[in-house]
Amino acid sequence: MQGYLSIILHAHLPFVRHPEHDKFLEENWLYEAITETYIPLIQVMDGWQRDRMNARLTLTLSPTLCAMLQDPLLQDRYQRYLDGLIELSEKETHRTHWDRAFHDLAWMYNERFLRIRDTWQACSGNLLWAFRRYQELGTLEIITTAATHGLLPLLADHRPSLRGQILTARDHYRQCFGVDPRGIWLPECAYSTGIEDVLQEANLRWFTLDTHGLLHATPRPRYGVFAPVYTPNGVAAFGRDLESAKQVWSKHEGYPGEVQYRDFYRDIGYDLDFDYVRNYLPNTGRRSFTGIKYYRITGGEAEKQVYNRLAAMEKVAQHAADFLAARVRQVQQLSGIMDRPPIIVSPYDAELFGHWWYEGPEFLDYFVRKVCFDQDVVQLATPTEYLQLHPTQQIAAPSPSSWGEEGYWKLWLNETNDWIYPHLTFCQERMTELARKFPTPDAPTERALKQAARELLLAQASDWPFILRTGTSPEYARRRVKDHLLRFNRLFEQLMAGGLDERYLQRLEWLDNIFPDINPRYWA
Repeated sequence: MQGYLSIILHAHLPFVRHPEHDKFLEENWLYEAITETYIPLIQVMDGWQRDRMNARLTLTLSPTLCAMLQDPLLQDRYQRYLDGLIELSEKETHRTHWDRAFHDLAWMYNERFLRIRDTWQACSGNLLWAFRRYQELGTLEIITTAATHGLLPLLADHRPSLRGQILTARDHYRQCFGVDPRGIWLPECAYSTGIEDVLQEANLRWFTLDTHGLLHATPRPRYGVFAPVYTPNGVAAFGRDLESAKQVWSKHEGYPGEVQYRDFYRDIGYDLDFDYVRNYLPNTGRRSFTGIKYYRITGGEAEKQVYNRLAAMEKVAQHAADFLAARVRQVQQLSGIMDRPPIIVSPYDAELFGHWWYEGPEFLDYFVRKVCFDQDVVQLATPTEYLQLHPTQQIAAPSPSSWGEEGYWKLWLNETNDWIYPHLTFCQERMTELARKFPTPDAPTERALKQAARELLLAQASDWPFILRTGTSPEYARRRVKDHLLRFNRLFEQLMAGGLDERYLQRLEWLDNIFPDINPRYWA
């Protein structure tokens, strides 16, 4: 082997749980991701294990996602959602009986949803159990991210907030997987100087950066992004490879734009009679996605053509072979000029594979099989394995950066969302004030301190300013920020006045039940 490839998938969703409503539109973000990304990924790894492949994959499971995957309420609601998909797909097999192309697709969906249900039931609805099993078998390395995916550079002026985000994530990972995490995905790959000090405190050994964050390090990295650097305090930083990113992410050149692949936006929730699909929608008063889609991308302004699964799979095989050929060429070129084996780090959002790019799990499966069986130049490895094999690396200070718009944090701090941060700053200082005022609290005060910390963490999530910027669900994001800030401030005032409202506290514990063992002392 001449070099290494590390594929890192970042699985994250904001904490969306609304027990006060029987159905809630935004909870479908989780159900769709389970159906189209998380369970298909487990099924792919089942195949690797069955065939005794030497596969390696790195996967972020964010603390908010882990909390939702373990939540009994959301597990029950997902079962209801999946049963609805199976029922709807069975109805579709009858409706499309006389139309061969649509009928075959309806059968495909029905069979796929039934296999999803089999996998779901095989792990008793606990997907973390399945992911943990593959980590223990060595196929998977699970890493963490900040507790609620807060954008760390925008919290860096208040070190207790960094500690709250990172140490809470470390503790929650330990509870989920029985060990401490070794790596962390910095939310949005956003880095600024000083973050690594808190990573060191949490005993996290490495993190990922966007390309320019490593290339602009001081001093300049001798090997570019094809070897990690150690920050001055000894935490390793890996940089994203642009070439492999472009082949997947590029809007115009990336594989997911192939005209044979399934179109994401043409869904029977919009195409068929509303009364026919009403009962299968998260909000029965308006149209939305069901997950059953019959058309391919087609391309340009042409009328959409019916999706052909066989043609799509042929393209998947071609793209997997092309992706491998490109990595082999990279490694062969790099190994000739480097005095150590290069590592190509390819990080992606996990939800791209399956949810946005329907054929993504098959692409990943085909590619990993080709790596394992069709060549001897590139070896799959996790960043942790690479550091174990090659522990001596250059020391350099990375540059502030992110993988967002224009390479820093403009996407999360702009005219659509800048109103959030003065309120966050105010509440962050108040949280530290509480943690210092009550170093040894009684039981009711401890509960209130924990809930205040939860509300602050949820308000800090990078998802809300992102949604406000992109305009996907702006009213929901705005309401979430305001609700968590108002809840925090009401708890603060009650604690400072010495008069807790027990019923109010119980309601917040019921609504926002994330991180039951959170430690408020991190903010002191």
